[in-house]
Amino acid sequence: MGAAISNVRPKPDKVLVDIVDYVSKYKITGKLAYETARNCLIDTLGCGLEALEYPACTKLLGPIVPGTVVPHGAKVPGTQFQLDPVQAAFNIGAMIRWLDFNDTWLAAEWGHPSDNLGGILATADWLSRNAVAVGKKPLTMRDVLTGMIKAHEIQGCIALENSFNKVGLDHVVLVKVASTAVVAEMLGLSRDEIINAVSLAWVDGQSLRTYRHAPNTGSRKSWAAGDATSRAVRLALIAKTGEMGYPSVLSAKTWGFYDVLFKGKPFEFQRPYGSYVMENVLFKISFPAEFHSQTAVECAMTLHQKLAKLGKTEADIKKITIRTHEACIRIIDKKGPLSNPADRDHCIQYMVAVPIIFGRLTAGDYEDEVAKDPRIDKLRDKIVCVEDPAFTRDYHDPEKRSIANALTVELKDGKVLDEVVCEYPIGHKRRRKEGIPLLEAKFRTNLARRFPARQQETILAVSLDQKKLEAMPVHEYVDLYVI
Repeated sequence: MGAAISNVRPKPDKVLVDIVDYVSKYKITGKLAYETARNCLIDTLGCGLEALEYPACTKLLGPIVPGTVVPHGAKVPGTQFQLDPVQAAFNIGAMIRWLDFNDTWLAAEWGHPSDNLGGILATADWLSRNAVAVGKKPLTMRDVLTGMIKAHEIQGCIALENSFNKVGLDHVVLVKVASTAVVAEMLGLSRDEIINAVSLAWVDGQSLRTYRHAPNTGSRKSWAAGDATSRAVRLALIAKTGEMGYPSVLSAKTWGFYDVLFKGKPFEFQRPYGSYVMENVLFKISFPAEFHSQTAVECAMTLHQKLAKLGKTEADIKKITIRTHEACIRIIDKKGPLSNPADRDHCIQYMVAVPIIFGRLTAGDYEDEVAKDPRIDKLRDKIVCVEDPAFTRDYHDPEKRSIANALTVELKDGKVLDEVVCEYPIGHKRRRKEGIPLLEAKFRTNLARRFPARQQETILAVSLDQKKLEAMPVHEYVDLYVI
């Protein structure tokens, strides 16, 4: 018979303490971090506005009980909804992730740190409206940017060395943890209360990746992060009541996260928390495609032009070989039927076939109307992926963080076109100078989808000016997006 387990309550796990000390004590000073956070903010909100054109997204939005309006509640950009912060966080989170067209972080675990904006913006807006209602000062957009930087950092630094997908868990667990920590600090919780809140996020049930993979790929992957960031707001509010936490939630023998869900392996860390993740985050600028395929899509666009110059089309292609990295093969190398848009935007063969045929890749190209074109599946069947170990090494190298793909086309007449290689997508830090003007143009396009010209210009005047944006009260900025 084994020894009895001690019932002495332990000190909090170091992972919890490090997260909480970072959100409550660390001062962000880097200019680059705040500039990148502003670009991340406008790109994220812009993608949410585009998602409002899709009924599959909008059917999930609004209050839980139809017609409910919350006095001094958080507003949902691009809509007329004013909701409690938990439901507002879900709405914003679902919108901004729906089309998978904004920031990405790739490491041992991949994910989208901007998913945390749902909880951060909803909470900040709600707190600001209530503060103004009683004559107090509201939060400013600099507070939102600070929260974004810290949430990015928590999610991204844990992801650097720890693969949740390899144990079948979805990366939104990190959204829930990061959002909980940042929102709890925004709510004014004490250090011990924030530790309790973060422990509640880890002890919570965690999402399976089932909805991201064949044969079950589906639209939950578009609202899973909204669910996670809204759950974070709920847990932070629970902790604010003084509800107890679980200090060894990760390390407890048998019953802790490590033993139950992580094969007994404790988390590993590459670097301390700072502002590294925000400064190095990847933006999806040109194509709404799963990020491991972004460079492949750029190559495909080049090949479309080359084929046109030769007087060739997809019908003349015998085979396409994609030289790629291991993560790409594991996630989006997919054969067989694709049943819905969520399936298609996670299939590299589909995301390469469309631009080779049409010379474009838009969110609309994942819809049934385009997908039924028989040329797409015929070309998909001719595309194979092979891993290049060097590409995989550079993918994990913290100094490179490349997402390389290379495409070789073999024609039916025996001619083999020169391989087209792209190591860094246009949204990479190494291509910021090239990418940011396009990111701003993308934001303008997305504003035009929803707002009249004068309202667009009002939003742009603040959003593209770092000082003006940082100084603006949160509720006043969000009000600019009310339609």
